[in-house]
Amino acid sequence: MSADQAISRSVLADQIKDRLLQDILSGRYPPRYRIVETRVARELGTSQAPVREARRGLEALGVVEILPFRGARVRHPSRDELLEAYAVRAELEALAARLGVPRMTDADLAEVEELLAAMERAADAEDRHAVAVADATFHGRLVRLAGNSTLEKVWHSLEPYSRTYLTLVGPHADTHWTAGLHPAIVAALRRRDAAAVEAALRDHFAKASAQLAVDWQDEPEDGMRLG
Repeated sequence: MSADQAISRSVLADQIKDRLLQDILSGRYPPRYRIVETRVARELGTSQAPVREARRGLEALGVVEILPFRGARVRHPSRDELLEAYAVRAELEALAARLGVPRMTDADLAEVEELLAAMERAADAEDRHAVAVADATFHGRLVRLAGNSTLEKVWHSLEPYSRTYLTLVGPHADTHWTAGLHPAIVAALRRRDAAAVEAALRDHFAKASAQLAVDWQDEPEDGMRLG
Protein backbone atom coordinates (compact mmCIF):
# COMPACT_ATOMS: atom_id res chain seq x y z
CA MET A 1 0.00 0.00 0.00
CA SER A 2 1.36 3.42 -0.96
CA ALA A 3 1.58 6.32 1.49
CA ASP A 4 -1.23 8.11 -0.37
CA GLN A 5 -3.47 5.04 -0.13
CA ALA A 6 -2.75 4.69 3.59
CA ILE A 7 -3.62 8.35 4.20
CA SER A 8 -6.80 8.03 2.10
CA ARG A 9 -7.95 4.97 4.06
CA SER A 10 -7.16 6.67 7.35
CA VAL A 11 -9.22 9.73 6.36
CA LEU A 12 -12.11 7.47 5.30
CA ALA A 13 -11.90 5.56 8.58
CA ASP A 14 -12.11 8.85 10.50
CA GLN A 15 -15.18 9.85 8.48
CA ILE A 16 -16.82 6.50 9.18
CA LYS A 17 -15.97 6.78 12.87
CA ASP A 18 -17.60 10.21 12.99
CA ARG A 19 -20.69 8.85 11.21
CA LEU A 20 -20.98 5.96 13.67
CA LEU A 21 -20.62 8.35 16.60
CA GLN A 22 -23.49 10.41 15.21
CA ASP A 23 -25.61 7.26 14.83
CA ILE A 24 -24.88 6.31 18.44
CA LEU A 25 -25.69 9.81 19.64
CA SER A 26 -28.94 9.95 17.68
CA GLY A 27 -30.09 6.67 19.20
CA ARG A 28 -29.99 4.78 15.91
CA TYR A 29 -27.42 2.50 17.53
CA PRO A 30 -28.61 2.19 21.14
CA PRO A 31 -26.57 0.69 24.01
CA ARG A 32 -25.62 -2.97 23.43
CA TYR A 33 -26.47 -2.69 19.73
CA ARG A 34 -24.17 -4.87 17.61
CA ILE A 35 -22.28 -2.98 14.91
CA VAL A 36 -21.86 -5.32 11.94
CA GLU A 37 -18.91 -4.47 9.70
CA THR A 38 -20.43 -5.87 6.52
CA ARG A 39 -23.69 -3.98 7.01
CA VAL A 40 -21.97 -0.65 7.74
CA ALA A 41 -19.67 -1.12 4.73
CA ARG A 42 -22.66 -1.85 2.49
CA GLU A 43 -24.63 1.16 3.78
CA LEU A 44 -21.69 3.51 3.25
CA GLY A 45 -20.56 2.00 -0.04
CA THR A 46 -17.06 1.17 1.12
CA SER A 47 -14.91 -1.85 1.89
CA GLN A 48 -14.75 -3.46 5.33
CA ALA A 49 -11.14 -2.36 6.00
CA PRO A 50 -11.88 1.32 6.89
CA VAL A 51 -14.97 0.21 8.84
CA ARG A 52 -12.81 -2.16 10.86
CA GLU A 53 -10.32 0.66 11.48
CA ALA A 54 -13.14 3.01 12.52
CA ARG A 55 -14.47 0.36 14.89
CA ARG A 56 -11.05 0.02 16.51
CA GLY A 57 -10.98 3.80 16.92
CA LEU A 58 -14.35 3.71 18.66
CA GLU A 59 -13.08 0.93 20.92
CA ALA A 60 -10.07 3.08 21.86
CA LEU A 61 -12.46 5.91 22.75
CA GLY A 62 -14.49 3.53 24.92
CA VAL A 63 -17.65 4.00 22.85
CA VAL A 64 -17.83 0.38 21.72
CA GLU A 65 -16.50 -2.87 23.11
CA ILE A 66 -15.34 -5.84 21.06
CA LEU A 67 -16.20 -9.23 22.54
CA PRO A 68 -14.54 -12.50 21.45
CA PHE A 69 -16.65 -14.38 18.91
CA ARG A 70 -19.50 -11.87 19.30
CA GLY A 71 -18.30 -8.77 17.49
CA ALA A 72 -18.62 -5.10 18.48
CA ARG A 73 -21.41 -3.50 20.44
CA VAL A 74 -22.18 -0.03 21.75
CA ARG A 75 -21.07 0.35 25.37
CA HIS A 76 -23.40 1.38 28.15
CA PRO A 77 -21.20 2.34 31.13
CA SER A 78 -22.72 2.13 34.58
CA ARG A 79 -23.84 5.19 36.53
CA ASP A 80 -21.07 4.57 39.08
CA GLU A 81 -18.41 4.40 36.36
CA LEU A 82 -19.50 7.75 34.94
CA LEU A 83 -19.78 9.43 38.34
CA GLU A 84 -16.34 8.19 39.36
CA ALA A 85 -14.88 9.61 36.15
CA TYR A 86 -16.57 12.96 36.80
CA ALA A 87 -15.10 13.11 40.31
CA VAL A 88 -11.58 12.50 38.99
CA ARG A 89 -12.05 14.90 36.07
CA ALA A 90 -13.12 17.64 38.48
CA GLU A 91 -9.83 17.30 40.35
CA LEU A 92 -7.73 17.12 37.18
CA GLU A 93 -9.38 20.13 35.59
CA ALA A 94 -9.13 22.12 38.82
CA LEU A 95 -5.39 21.43 38.77
CA ALA A 96 -5.29 22.43 35.10
CA ALA A 97 -6.92 25.75 36.02
CA ARG A 98 -4.36 26.46 38.73
CA LEU A 99 -1.51 25.73 36.36
CA GLY A 100 -3.00 27.12 33.17
CA VAL A 101 -4.72 30.40 33.97
CA PRO A 102 -1.48 32.25 34.89
CA ARG A 103 0.01 31.31 31.49
CA MET A 104 -3.12 31.86 29.39
CA THR A 105 -2.77 34.25 26.44
CA ASP A 106 -5.43 36.38 24.77
CA ALA A 107 -5.38 33.92 21.85
CA ASP A 108 -6.02 31.02 24.25
CA LEU A 109 -8.98 32.84 25.74
CA ALA A 110 -10.40 33.66 22.30
CA GLU A 111 -10.23 29.97 21.35
CA VAL A 112 -12.10 28.91 24.48
CA GLU A 113 -14.72 31.62 23.88
CA GLU A 114 -15.26 30.37 20.34
CA LEU A 115 -15.72 26.80 21.59
CA LEU A 116 -18.42 28.06 23.98
CA ALA A 117 -20.08 29.96 21.14
CA ALA A 118 -19.98 26.81 18.96
CA MET A 119 -21.54 24.82 21.79
CA GLU A 120 -24.34 27.36 22.19
CA ARG A 121 -25.02 27.43 18.43
CA ALA A 122 -25.20 23.64 18.39
CA ALA A 123 -27.58 23.68 21.35
CA ASP A 124 -29.85 26.14 19.54
CA ALA A 125 -29.87 23.74 16.58
CA GLU A 126 -30.50 20.75 18.90
CA ASP A 127 -27.42 19.13 17.37
CA ARG A 128 -26.31 16.72 20.09
CA HIS A 129 -23.31 15.55 18.10
CA ALA A 130 -21.94 19.09 17.71
CA VAL A 131 -22.66 19.92 21.37
CA ALA A 132 -20.76 16.82 22.47
CA VAL A 133 -17.77 17.66 20.26
CA ALA A 134 -17.65 21.30 21.40
CA ASP A 135 -18.12 20.33 25.06
CA ALA A 136 -15.31 17.77 25.13
CA THR A 137 -13.04 20.01 23.05
CA PHE A 138 -13.73 22.94 25.42
CA HIS A 139 -12.57 20.91 28.42
CA GLY A 140 -9.62 19.49 26.51
CA ARG A 141 -8.51 23.02 25.65
CA LEU A 142 -8.63 24.00 29.32
CA VAL A 143 -6.48 21.01 30.23
CA ARG A 144 -3.97 21.91 27.49
CA LEU A 145 -3.57 25.38 29.01
CA ALA A 146 -1.72 23.76 31.91
CA GLY A 147 1.16 22.75 29.63
CA ASN A 148 1.52 19.49 31.56
CA SER A 149 1.68 16.42 29.32
CA THR A 150 1.24 13.97 32.20
CA LEU A 151 -1.94 15.73 33.34
CA GLU A 152 -3.27 15.72 29.79
CA LYS A 153 -2.47 12.02 29.35
CA VAL A 154 -4.29 11.06 32.55
CA TRP A 155 -7.26 13.25 31.57
CA HIS A 156 -7.50 11.52 28.18
CA SER A 157 -7.40 8.10 29.87
CA LEU A 158 -10.82 8.89 31.36
CA GLU A 159 -12.31 8.83 27.84
CA PRO A 160 -13.86 12.32 28.16
CA TYR A 161 -15.02 12.41 24.54
CA SER A 162 -16.86 9.10 24.59
CA ARG A 163 -18.42 9.73 28.01
CA THR A 164 -19.66 13.14 26.85
CA TYR A 165 -21.24 11.48 23.82
CA LEU A 166 -22.89 8.77 25.85
CA THR A 167 -24.39 11.11 28.44
CA LEU A 168 -25.95 13.17 25.64
CA VAL A 169 -27.64 10.07 24.21
CA GLY A 170 -30.01 9.76 27.18
CA PRO A 171 -33.70 10.55 26.66
CA HIS A 172 -33.59 13.37 29.21
CA ALA A 173 -30.46 15.03 27.82
CA ASP A 174 -30.91 18.78 27.33
CA THR A 175 -28.41 20.44 25.00
CA HIS A 176 -29.15 23.96 26.33
CA TRP A 177 -28.69 22.80 29.93
CA THR A 178 -25.36 21.20 28.99
CA ALA A 179 -24.13 24.31 27.18
CA GLY A 180 -25.32 26.46 30.09
CA LEU A 181 -22.83 24.82 32.45
CA HIS A 182 -19.93 26.58 30.71
CA PRO A 183 -20.43 30.40 30.62
CA ALA A 184 -19.43 30.78 34.29
CA ILE A 185 -16.11 29.08 33.51
CA VAL A 186 -15.44 31.46 30.63
CA ALA A 187 -16.43 34.47 32.74
CA ALA A 188 -13.84 33.49 35.36
CA LEU A 189 -11.24 32.94 32.63
CA ARG A 190 -11.85 36.48 31.33
CA ARG A 191 -11.01 37.79 34.79
CA ARG A 192 -7.81 35.69 34.82
CA ASP A 193 -8.96 34.42 38.22
CA ALA A 194 -7.60 30.90 38.66
CA ALA A 195 -9.46 30.30 41.93
CA ALA A 196 -12.75 31.36 40.33
CA VAL A 197 -12.12 29.11 37.32
CA GLU A 198 -11.43 26.22 39.66
CA ALA A 199 -14.63 26.93 41.61
CA ALA A 200 -16.66 27.18 38.38
CA LEU A 201 -15.28 23.84 37.18
CA ARG A 202 -16.10 22.14 40.46
CA ASP A 203 -19.62 23.57 40.32
CA HIS A 204 -19.92 22.36 36.71
CA PHE A 205 -19.06 18.78 37.65
CA ALA A 206 -21.21 18.84 40.79
CA LYS A 207 -24.26 19.84 38.74
CA ALA A 208 -23.46 17.39 35.94
CA SER A 209 -23.00 14.57 38.46
CA ALA A 210 -26.27 15.36 40.22
CA GLN A 211 -28.14 15.35 36.92
CA LEU A 212 -26.46 12.17 35.78
CA ALA A 213 -27.34 10.40 39.05
CA VAL A 214 -31.01 11.08 38.31
CA ASP A 215 -31.11 10.51 34.55
CA TRP A 216 -28.69 7.68 33.83
CA GLN A 217 -30.19 4.20 33.91
CA ASP A 218 -28.03 1.14 34.32
CA GLU A 219 -28.98 -1.63 31.93
CA PRO A 220 -29.01 -5.34 32.72
CA GLU A 221 -26.63 -7.60 30.83
CA ASP A 222 -29.19 -9.08 28.47
CA GLY A 223 -27.05 -9.79 25.46
CA MET A 224 -26.64 -7.83 22.25
CA ARG A 225 -29.22 -5.98 20.26
CA LEU A 226 -28.50 -7.19 16.79
CA GLY A 227 -27.65 -4.71 14.06
